Amino acid sequence: MAEAAVKRSPGRGRFITFEGGEGSGKSTQIKTLAERLNAAKLRILVTREPGGSPGAEIIRHLVLSGMGKLLGPDAETLLFAAARDDHVRTVIQPALNQGTWVLCDRFSDSTRVYQGRLGHVSPEVLNAMERVTIGDLKPDLTIILDVPVEVGMQRAAARRGTGAPDRFEAEDVRFHQELREGYRQIAASEPQRCVLIDANADPATVAANIWAVVRDRLFAVNAGNAVNSA
Repeated sequence: MAEAAVKRSPGRGRFITFEGGEGSGKSTQIKTLAERLNAAKLRILVTREPGGSPGAEIIRHLVLSGMGKLLGPDAETLLFAAARDDHVRTVIQPALNQGTWVLCDRFSDSTRVYQGRLGHVSPEVLNAMERVTIGDLKPDLTIILDVPVEVGMQRAAARRGTGAPDRFEAEDVRFHQELREGYRQIAASEPQRCVLIDANADPATVAANIWAVVRDRLFAVNAGNAVNSA
């Protein structure tokens, strides 16, 4: 990779979140991007939600086991908020303050879509939870991976093999179609932060498209140099 200056506040890392429906390829693409950023000599932290910290991982188990669904969408939202609060305080914010680039598999947009749009939790409740859990913290860039529902569900089924589907994978096609539309609307409403990426292409093509976005938005190229795709 050619030399490049990263556009960021002195001493602060960048926060990149990945969003998308089940089977959209977030884990694969986060791994590829992390490798490229490591090659650029940047400090990288890969994390996920729900989870990413000891306390949040316990809550992740409760949510994906279906406990949140039994309690109802408002209670499930509180579980996600508790996990996010622990994750942000103990992992994400300290890493950013140390100049580390944080790549997170899901963040607050997932709550907006899963619990807000699909669970009908009011915007007022979601806004209050965000004020408490993340405050002024916002992703510098959100990559939304878009894939047809049938393709995503097939990928998710292949990934889990003989294992049982989790809380969200077990929902019907209609749920996942609404989920996809929710993410597409977020991408359209916040184009400065969000980029919708066609994730139905082969992984290498998707990775190249993601890298082009990261390069163009988060790197300031020195005169006479270019950031390549190596």
